[in-house]
Amino acid sequence: MAEQRVSNERKKELEQLDPFQENLLKALAYVKEYKKQLILIAGAIVLAAVIFSGVMYSFQRAENNAAILVSQALTRYAKADDPDKGYLDTKEDFNTIFTEYANTTSGKRAKIKFAQICYEASKFDQSYKYYKESLEIFKNEALMENFLLASLGHVSLARKEFEEAKKYFLQIEKGENDLLKDEAGFSLAMLYEADNNAAESKKMYDKIVTEYESSMYRPIAESKLDEIK
Repeated sequence: MAEQRVSNERKKELEQLDPFQENLLKALAYVKEYKKQLILIAGAIVLAAVIFSGVMYSFQRAENNAAILVSQALTRYAKADDPDKGYLDTKEDFNTIFTEYANTTSGKRAKIKFAQICYEASKFDQSYKYYKESLEIFKNEALMENFLLASLGHVSLARKEFEEAKKYFLQIEKGENDLLKDEAGFSLAMLYEADNNAAESKKMYDKIVTEYESSMYRPIAESKLDEIK
């Protein structure tokens, strides 16, 4: 009799759902009730994934196309073996890159390359324009920023805008990054010398000699200091 009672109690325990089973059944019931909505949500997630994948593929394809076009333009420029002819042979190619692939990495860097091509062909206004646009694009990259500031300084010199040139070289001179500081200092020394500002000119030449021992401008700076003495 006692065994029968234990058996009945055990049977009742087994008939009772544990919390896990109860929650599982509730979840299944929820799925059944909202089956249509869940299917739509799942479909939306899949669709979003497909769209994202397509966008990424489109971006990558644009990057690849831009890189190919830049490479082809630079090859054409090299074959021209003449700055003026090279500019004429490639300007349409670069305009296409800037129009159709402006947001790609290759398209952005192409502006720097074309700015140099313009400079070598003595198209200084165009060179300045593209270097200026590039500076805005890469202003948060310290090394690239100094390179572009120096380029703008030299283009300004070519345009005979000496105060503008001084402004760009001073940004390098006063900046934290050492890249091209010796070049900026030397350019400033020459600009000060042209302005008959002997004190500031000497200061820049001194700095090149004492702080940039391996600089290509050091021998010239030493010679200039000897002349000043």
